[in-house]
Amino acid sequence: MTFSRAPATLSRLDIETSSRRDSDLSSTPSSSATTFSVSVRYSLDDDDRMDDADDDVAPKIEELDEDLMEDTKLTPTSESPPTLPIGAPSEPTGPKRRGRPRKHPWPPPSSQAKVAKGRSKTGCITCRRRKKKCDETKPSCLNCQKNAVICEGYPPIKLWEGGKSKSEEGGPAASVVVPRGLPFLIDGIETEVDRRFLDHFVYDFSRVLTLINDDSNPFKEILLPMATQHRGLMHSLMCLSGSHLSSRDPQPVFKERRHYHFDCAVSNLRTHITAQVTDDSTAMIDDPTVASTLALCLNSICEGETKGEYRMHMDAARHLLRTQQSQNPKFREFLWEFFMYHDLSNSLTALDRRPLLLTEDFVLPSFVQPGAGILLGVLDGLFGYMSKITLLRDKIRERMSQGIEPTVDYQSLSDAVAIDSGIRTWEPAQREDSPDFIAAQLYRQCTWVYLYRTIQPSKPNEKITTAVDGGLAYLRQLPSDAGTQSILLMPLFLLGCAAFDPEQRPEIRNAFDGLMAYSNLGNIKPAREIVEKVWEKMDAGDESSWDWETTSQEMKYDLLIT
Repeated sequence: MTFSRAPATLSRLDIETSSRRDSDLSSTPSSSATTFSVSVRYSLDDDDRMDDADDDVAPKIEELDEDLMEDTKLTPTSESPPTLPIGAPSEPTGPKRRGRPRKHPWPPPSSQAKVAKGRSKTGCITCRRRKKKCDETKPSCLNCQKNAVICEGYPPIKLWEGGKSKSEEGGPAASVVVPRGLPFLIDGIETEVDRRFLDHFVYDFSRVLTLINDDSNPFKEILLPMATQHRGLMHSLMCLSGSHLSSRDPQPVFKERRHYHFDCAVSNLRTHITAQVTDDSTAMIDDPTVASTLALCLNSICEGETKGEYRMHMDAARHLLRTQQSQNPKFREFLWEFFMYHDLSNSLTALDRRPLLLTEDFVLPSFVQPGAGILLGVLDGLFGYMSKITLLRDKIRERMSQGIEPTVDYQSLSDAVAIDSGIRTWEPAQREDSPDFIAAQLYRQCTWVYLYRTIQPSKPNEKITTAVDGGLAYLRQLPSDAGTQSILLMPLFLLGCAAFDPEQRPEIRNAFDGLMAYSNLGNIKPAREIVEKVWEKMDAGDESSWDWETTSQEMKYDLLIT
């Protein structure tokens, strides 16, 4: 530190301090030099004060910051820097910077705050939980391996999602816009599969249920419009259509939807009957509820059920038919004919099922007029003869079981002759140039075969062979794609149970195959199996081949052959 003294009067005190660090960073700390100089100039304004000039003047020197002292060692030097006037700018220590001067000078290195590095959020789950630095090696970080811990991997990267994506996940945006679904136009038609069932019912399945294939088909003209106003009936029809479609195209979605419609149909049927029937036994049941019972009965046929599942629906329809009277003439006539056809067909294979026509208190409805209907044998009166033959078989079977000889007494023989006379004089109501007329002749032929097999022993005979050949001749004349194919199972079954001649059997088998190709109903296969079993008994000379109802029971088959 140096002090200089001027002869002039003391006017100001200038203290200048400068420090300089060598720019060579590669040198040792001891080689760095710092120059510290203080210049003091004073003057006396008055001669009287010259005496005090000899006194030592100790200027105030501010101490440096400790942090600066630790970083930099100040060493005084003998060389004094040139003295600059007050207010003059200091010369830069480094090279002159190019461009415009900065508005705000660079802060000194010691005043720069250390920037804190943010925490990484992409490390593995283990390191983040342990609060350790992760090297983010995939799939397992090396830090976990080095510390012998299990690396739990990395959390999934969640991308940014807009409001639409959040609304689909049920986020806050989901409550902003809530689209309202439209109600179903028709109850029971709710999915694409249901619409497929509806189309199949209208354009395909309804034609295999009756002789009529045009728009006058009662399933399209009567039942379908009724079902649009009744949920239970629509479920029954869709169950029926789905059962038939799934037999042709066994997709799991068809079977699953069919079961859904079946459950809904049964549930609605029980609910409506419970709600409409009270303590008054004369309470009326509406037409759609009655139609639902028949549709569920047909569903048993489509499914090929052989355990008597149809019985509860047939019994319900029988009760409703006897106690109810529809106000719709078309539906009333359709219901009566449809039930009677299936009721009598049921008696051909079941021992405990007898037609409603055989009950003592049965009265033929006044609206039933002889003529052509949607099915054969009912309105034309032919089924009346078949019902009498069924009653005659019951009497003969009873005498057989009791061992009474002869099995055919004079009264049974007299009844059989009367039935034979009626069959010979019976005339079809259909037009002679139509396939329905040929089918009616086939029904007449099979009725006579049914009578002969009832009265005569179960043995080969020229008469029965000729009668079966006549039936097969009618069968060959029917077109394979005509509506008559839908009503041929019952006459074909009777012809098969009378085919003692092995040469007739291949044609009967082909006829079964033709029915399966046309309608694909599930009851065709078990009906053919019963016929095959009767043939085995015939070839073995077993007289029990006469009683095919018992044969069906032995096979544990209980089905409708319609």
